[in-house]
Amino acid sequence: MKHDKRLLSRLFRERLSTSLAERDMSVSALAARAGVDRSTVAQLLSAPDPRLPNGLVLANLASALGESADWLLGLSSQRGAVTDIVEQSVQVAEAARHPFDEQLRRWYREAAGYKVRHVPQTLPDLLKTPALLEVEYGRSLARSSDQAIADAAVQLDYIRQPDTDIEVAFAAHRLSDFADGAGIWGRMPPAERRRELEQMAQMARDLYPSLRVFLYDGQALYSAPFTVFGPGRAALYLGQRFLVFSSAVHIRLMIRHFDDLIRGAIVQAHDFADHVMREVARRDWR
Repeated sequence: MKHDKRLLSRLFRERLSTSLAERDMSVSALAARAGVDRSTVAQLLSAPDPRLPNGLVLANLASALGESADWLLGLSSQRGAVTDIVEQSVQVAEAARHPFDEQLRRWYREAAGYKVRHVPQTLPDLLKTPALLEVEYGRSLARSSDQAIADAAVQLDYIRQPDTDIEVAFAAHRLSDFADGAGIWGRMPPAERRRELEQMAQMARDLYPSLRVFLYDGQALYSAPFTVFGPGRAALYLGQRFLVFSSAVHIRLMIRHFDDLIRGAIVQAHDFADHVMREVARRDWR
């Protein structure tokens, strides 16, 4: 996983300064406790160009402050010593059913400047119309249609920001099932399903390459729905709740899983919109 070194350097400086201020600790006191030169700490805090310390200095500073090295580097949102973080690195977050999910917006905001990786439960909500979201979530006890519509708006608002980078991967048969009206999608008349697919293709074209959608073979690969919000958080959707991971180890594991889906993609992102239109063309919508 690649990170912008300049961004990490600035974030390291900010967090080092914050930790010092919260403890009312001087540069000299930190240097003495960490066993490093005072000038080294001073440069990390005030040099014209922010820089990262070497591994030994980082470990010593983290230990002296009672922080984790991952938090100081901006690779984790969890603060505290390593022993504390082990307990905090996996948490359960309620998926509130109010019309506007501030929690989701906060997670996207914290991921600004990083890649977001998303595996939806079925089709990507951000490419659906409110009418389709009403059909899918109208009877759901886990998530209301109002919340789904608001969350899709949050994602669309995010993806239209500069330098946004979102990858989505889902099983190819989900798209075919929708086009065929399988399951709950049979509640929608054929003409409405066709319009949904045409809009999905157009939105995918308009948002590419900020949004890149891949389709994998759902018979060869499987994935539960989850989202990785940059390097700081991953959320596995359980239904009424999210299982939230903040440790670097867990996040890397979920990124590797997502990368496996991408490597197994049978439809690449640049071809997704055309693939959707091929699904439209090969059906009789009467």
